[in-house]
Amino acid sequence: MNRHEFLKTLAAASASLLVPSWSWSDQPADFKTFTFKTAGGCELKLDAYGSDPSVRKPVMVTIHGGALIMGSRKGAPPKWLNPQGEYVVISIDYRLAPETKLPGIIGDVQDAFRWIHKHGPQLLNIDTERLIVTGGSAGGYLTLMTGFCVHPRPKGLISVSGFGDIIADWFTHPSGFAVKQTPISKEDAYASVGTACLTEPPRSNQRGKFFVYCRQNGVWPKEITGRDPLTEPKWFKRYCPARNVSAQYPPTVLIHGTADTDVLYDAAVNMEAALAQGEVPHKLVTIPGGGHVFGGSTPQEIARIFAGALAFVKEHMS
Repeated sequence: MNRHEFLKTLAAASASLLVPSWSWSDQPADFKTFTFKTAGGCELKLDAYGSDPSVRKPVMVTIHGGALIMGSRKGAPPKWLNPQGEYVVISIDYRLAPETKLPGIIGDVQDAFRWIHKHGPQLLNIDTERLIVTGGSAGGYLTLMTGFCVHPRPKGLISVSGFGDIIADWFTHPSGFAVKQTPISKEDAYASVGTACLTEPPRSNQRGKFFVYCRQNGVWPKEITGRDPLTEPKWFKRYCPARNVSAQYPPTVLIHGTADTDVLYDAAVNMEAALAQGEVPHKLVTIPGGGHVFGGSTPQEIARIFAGALAFVKEHMS
């Protein structure tokens, strides 16, 4: 894979769990957008669809991926998330790194859930007692974070190619896959990002360069937090789901491909071990030879895998 193909793949993966099944110029009739917060000069929004004033539905919150650097809520949730229309699906914003550091990003996620609990029942006719969360890649990481940093806790989590430890060795050292790509200089990396708050990068953005630079140099944790994991490892504990699992952690499904070159399969194995130690109902769905965020899987396979994950979470909801 050459540099152009690599960046193109990153851009596609960062937008959502998968390519949207409907475009934003052809939104469903029940599509609604709300602003849940203003911070740093940014309006943070969430998009919802599937609400029905005559039926009180459970809610599925989806969190976009993109290494916390790319993507937006406008990576429209694909239909296989909610094929029967059982849920109200909500896709949330958060401010992107490196302009906003991780504590601010987590604060955005917490505020989105506060808004959903406070206003969702009235505005979207949702049952917040039946709330689950899903996301892919960095969205999978944020999904796992909601298992302990959001209150009330979600009733179930489905993480696709997520990770529970942001200072694992494969984050703090150069990525074997990334270093095979054309080197990105620090100057080019920083030229691709800015300083102002951002939630929706323009289509022509080159933010993937910043991510590649981070992975080529093993500095992703430092760049998204402003802290050095090699000298301040204890500071990172509060941002590592695998280190914050307790008996109160929600039922969780981890979906991961064994050939994922971005988030290594070990990330799922290690998170599963933490869930097992905490005696949390959980399931690791392994995709043999699968790439990042269902890479290499057919639409039919993806729909089947996600439906099984959803069934597991529903079965174990308290």
